[in-house]
Amino acid sequence: MSAGHVFIVSGPSGAGKGTLVHELHRRIPNLWVSVSATTRPPRPNESDGVDYFFLTPIEFDARERAGEFLEEASVHGNRYGTLRGPVERRLSQGMDVILEIDPQGAFQVRKHLPSALLVFVKTADAAELEKRIRHRGAETDAQIRTRLDTAQHELKLEGTYDHVVLNDDVSRAVEDLVDYVRSVSPPDTKDL
Repeated sequence: MSAGHVFIVSGPSGAGKGTLVHELHRRIPNLWVSVSATTRPPRPNESDGVDYFFLTPIEFDARERAGEFLEEASVHGNRYGTLRGPVERRLSQGMDVILEIDPQGAFQVRKHLPSALLVFVKTADAAELEKRIRHRGAETDAQIRTRLDTAQHELKLEGTYDHVVLNDDVSRAVEDLVDYVRSVSPPDTKDL
């Protein structure tokens, strides 16, 4: 059995990464979608262990000291990380793994797993990105401004990714992402 592939879906906040990953998993259900850990409080309708593992800063620090993270980053005043063990277990079982993480974390993972494939998700322009962030209604104006400032820096990284998905039409963007994943990891005949 060969090891699975790691696909890292990344890009600025508000680009639609979560929507695309959800639809990708719906279309290719044998992918394993990693759940990140975070110190930020849950948003309405988010569940622990499903959307994120919600950890206190003390719990997060203890796990980091124990070497349990494949990557970790401070983003917008909160900490995020991907637990190493579950990812490595799925890969050794031959499963393909999807990580939906920010660019800081994406490049940390690539240092540990050089074969990881980075997919950058972007919107058509900055105005659309701002509209999406504001539409969520989950952040203050100061938090939105921080996210938009961070996005300006992250957009400059687009050329360092293996594949870019323009998310100006969800259906088309999902097709692009599905096609890319299947080009790297074609479905077995049993999946057809």
